Amino acid sequence: MADRQISLPAKLINGGIAGLIGVTCVFPIDLAKTRLQNQQNGQRIYTSMSDCLIKTIRAEGYFGMYRGAAVNLTLVTPEKAIKLAANDFFRHHLSKDGQKLTLLKEMLAGCGAGTCQVIVTTPMEMLKIQLQDAGRIAAQKKILAAQGQLSTQGGVQPSAEAPAAPRPTATQLTRDLLHSRGIAGLYKGLGATLLRDVPFSVVYFPLFANLNQLGRPASEEKSPFYVSFLAGCVAGSAAAVAVNPCDVVKTRLQSLQRGVNEDTYTGFLD
Repeated sequence: MADRQISLPAKLINGGIAGLIGVTCVFPIDLAKTRLQNQQNGQRIYTSMSDCLIKTIRAEGYFGMYRGAAVNLTLVTPEKAIKLAANDFFRHHLSKDGQKLTLLKEMLAGCGAGTCQVIVTTPMEMLKIQLQDAGRIAAQKKILAAQGQLSTQGGVQPSAEAPAAPRPTATQLTRDLLHSRGIAGLYKGLGATLLRDVPFSVVYFPLFANLNQLGRPASEEKSPFYVSFLAGCVAGSAAAVAVNPCDVVKTRLQSLQRGVNEDTYTGFLD
């Protein structure tokens, strides 16, 4: 019961710090995920996550793995803070006299948390994906140019490569999207984001809470750190696998630039 006495600002700060640490640790994996999800049959540059990271380091340097991280580091604090605070808010209001929540109510609380977080998640993901995928598109064009497929002279390889176009920054992307599409431009793929984040939270929060509860040595004590850590790993893995198809669709819908001969999509079902 002691954790219920933690103030809302403390929970927001806690969620923000956790989000910053999480982004710093796993962002290279997230970059590889985006690039692997966006490439299509016939235009595959990367064969696996490790292959993608190795080629990224060779082409863009070590910090190339963190391209787009500034967007996440800026917005992940409000995103995680909203998500965790909303889950606590809904769990508190769904409980009766401090009684343990039923599984259905835990899922409803997770649903509310996932719905609230997309206010920040959608524009954050929208900008991050453009920055992350720019390296893949540039690498694809470079390979095609080397093979002579971009030369206007048939099979003759061009004598000199055209200078690479400067990659836009998050600020430039935001300005361009607001100018051309308004606020709706930053919320492209909102429906797909909801279809990913709501089920993720519905699975994650109840599973984590129940696994964490199993590790408590006594009813009034907190679980040891390693129990909470393992519970988070299992719950996060299960939720991520469950929503991965929606995540692939969301990534492709939010990608504004396409590689050569890659499909475009009109909506989630398409």
